[in-house]
Amino acid sequence: MGGRGDSGCMKPNSGCMKPNIAVFCSGNGSNFEALVKNNRKGKFPGSIELMVTDNADAFAVLRAQRLQIPVLFVDPKRYVSKEDYEKVLVRELRRFSIDLILLAGFMRILSPYFVKKFRNRILNIHPSLLPAFKGAHAIKDAFEYGVKVTGVTVHFVDEGVDSGPIILQGSVSVENNDTLSTLEAKIHKLEHRIYSQAVNIVLTKKWKISRRRFVLLS
Repeated sequence: MGGRGDSGCMKPNSGCMKPNIAVFCSGNGSNFEALVKNNRKGKFPGSIELMVTDNADAFAVLRAQRLQIPVLFVDPKRYVSKEDYEKVLVRELRRFSIDLILLAGFMRILSPYFVKKFRNRILNIHPSLLPAFKGAHAIKDAFEYGVKVTGVTVHFVDEGVDSGPIILQGSVSVENNDTLSTLEAKIHKLEHRIYSQAVNIVLTKKWKISRRRFVLLS
């Protein structure tokens, strides 16, 4: 397994071929379910051991129960500060020996404290071709702008918002007869495929981060 991670299974030549993975969700969880199913089909190594949520009522929780994935709910309202909340997350992730974090509709911005703890070991998927259309309403924003092409970006999480090094992107055409609903369906279909591809690249290829670029090594 290659990469320029800071610790654990993401270190070059670490010999750890089966990283423990946690998926963070806040809502519907369709990407979470796709990741679990693709992982079980062998489309990327390791094992999804945990789903973390900040929303006890998220439909993703029901998906996790059906898929027999343990759920960790940590209520941010119980903590005075974001750092106090994230310290609990870090402690629990260590208890589960988590090596890699996949954000899948997790609607909280992670602090520099948390990002530092898992540098280059947090991936996120965003429904646009970053850096275009950052933020929570990317599909709607792209559709209303009138773009002819949009897509999906998988990137590492850094201290900014939708600003980390890009691992993989995929595009979809916006046709004249598309509605917001049909475009959303196209985007979600692409997300369910491309996220697993990106995870596989990170876990099976040798790579480095150079001047913000994710670079595959020969």
